[in-house]
Amino acid sequence: MFERFTKDARAVVKGAVEHCERSRSRVVEAEHLLLALLDREGSRGSFALTSLGLAGRRESVAGALAEARRRAGLSQADAEALAGLGIDVSAIVSRVEEAHGVGAMAGDPAASGGSGKGKGWWGGHRPFSRDAKKVLENSLRMALAHGDRHIGDEHLLLALTTRPGVASEVLADHGVTHESVTRVLYGGGEAKAG
Repeated sequence: MFERFTKDARAVVKGAVEHCERSRSRVVEAEHLLLALLDREGSRGSFALTSLGLAGRRESVAGALAEARRRAGLSQADAEALAGLGIDVSAIVSRVEEAHGVGAMAGDPAASGGSGKGKGWWGGHRPFSRDAKKVLENSLRMALAHGDRHIGDEHLLLALTTRPGVASEVLADHGVTHESVTRVLYGGGEAKAG
């Protein structure tokens, strides 16, 4: 499938791996793909994000993603669903962080006294999570649905907007939905990508 990826899409995947390594995560998540998309300039995906007002709000997006990591990757919708069952996720996060340090639920080795050095949990190859793999697979579907032969970073963005979870929730909270991205990229809106 990667032979169909454009230079921009490959750069996003590579950037996601770099974000994963910098955050010392075990696996590349959909959130890393989103952060890598926000790093891009001069591509169709970056055009869509700029057109929808997200380009200048990177810190807000990164903050929302960091807050979700503190909740062990639970989306706000997940936290609200658990609250409906009487489970206060914020209280659980507070208790865990009180006992093990800030970032303990995010898998931060510094929170539990780990150095994060060497192979194994923090070193070496970073596999893609099931969710991130689904985003990559869905990007092919997005490309084919729009009659495109190659997978660009815009297709990765479209795929991120359709997968339930933290990345799509953060995008939607910032006004970036599947419909709005499609409108910007393929017409029917104020701007159209070229």
